[in-house]
Amino acid sequence: MKRELGIARCGLACCLCSENETCTGCDSGQCPDKEWCENRKCSISKNVGYCYECNEHCRKGLLSKIKPYAFTEFVKRYGINCLLDCLERNEKNGIIYHREGIHGDYDEFDDIETLIEYIKTGDSSLKNCRDFQTASLHRND
Repeated sequence: MKRELGIARCGLACCLCSENETCTGCDSGQCPDKEWCENRKCSISKNVGYCYECNEHCRKGLLSKIKPYAFTEFVKRYGINCLLDCLERNEKNGIIYHREGIHGDYDEFDDIETLIEYIKTGDSSLKNCRDFQTASLHRND
């Protein structure tokens, strides 16, 4: 994990991305996606550095996907350092951010609250649970 890369404006984990060798980040001026990235444009227009600094709970751009949205919500609740600590611990314990392409362990969720709990705990029994109540029952087994 390259912790110093942190997360992108939209919540994607730059620190874990397999493309971070060539990616220079949202604010480098070199980002190939800067012209179309809705999250970059929106956060700049609101004068915030990251979507997690915004008070709205929108699903614009990449926030329409569960992983960046959950990472953004996690930071709003627990802070950026807590997210980075959890991602680092989870990576050391074998949780994969990317496999082939963009799909990894954090992408296997339908429910935001269950994914946030998975980020916090790294508990693999939460994967494929359809809602947080079901996930809570599995944890107590």
